[in-house]
Amino acid sequence: MNARTSRIALIHATRAAVQPVEAAFADLWPEAQHWSLLDEGLTQEVDRQGGLTDKISERFIRLAEYAANQGIDGLLFTCTAFGPPMEVCQQRFAFPTLKPNEAMLETALETGDTIGLVATHPVTLPMLTEQLERLARTADRSITVRPAMAAGAWEALHAGDQSAHDRAVVEAAKGLEDCDCIALAQFSMAPLADAIAASVSPPILTAPHAAVTALRDKIGRQK
Repeated sequence: MNARTSRIALIHATRAAVQPVEAAFADLWPEAQHWSLLDEGLTQEVDRQGGLTDKISERFIRLAEYAANQGIDGLLFTCTAFGPPMEVCQQRFAFPTLKPNEAMLETALETGDTIGLVATHPVTLPMLTEQLERLARTADRSITVRPAMAAGAWEALHAGDQSAHDRAVVEAAKGLEDCDCIALAQFSMAPLADAIAASVSPPILTAPHAAVTALRDKIGRQK
């Protein structure tokens, strides 16, 4: 193990992402010191504006810059709806900085050519579809992305109706039976992996465990 404990900042735009990533750290990297910054107003603004704006992106970057100035070894974003400002941060920071789904999407590419993608937030699907297709082009691969929106799940989650959220996600995944794998876009969906796996045959990929593993390995190579 590293002589010094790695210090990791986690940036959240919804509290629903906190428990899944903390569980992943407990499973895979318990010795890391991780702490969270949460600004739910970011997601609320995206919903109000119907997407990212320059002002929202600037607010997101300021939050990440605050974390970067706290002597951290790595940073993990946990909300998928902020792709462009996350990429700005990746270019700006010298330490490993991971978008929430990078590692999971790379695993999806290794798994097959027809990739199912389940999301609960409307901004997420086109953003991650584009990210997957970009990764495929870089690898000189031809893939088919099958996006599926879990209708009403996001609203149910933030209204406190976890059961309705979970049902919507499982139902959306059932429509992707013919895919080589099914990737769950939001960290908040990770606890449903077993329930989905019981309903469909393709392997289920979740973001938190893939991201924590990738960040641990990146930081380990630097020390």
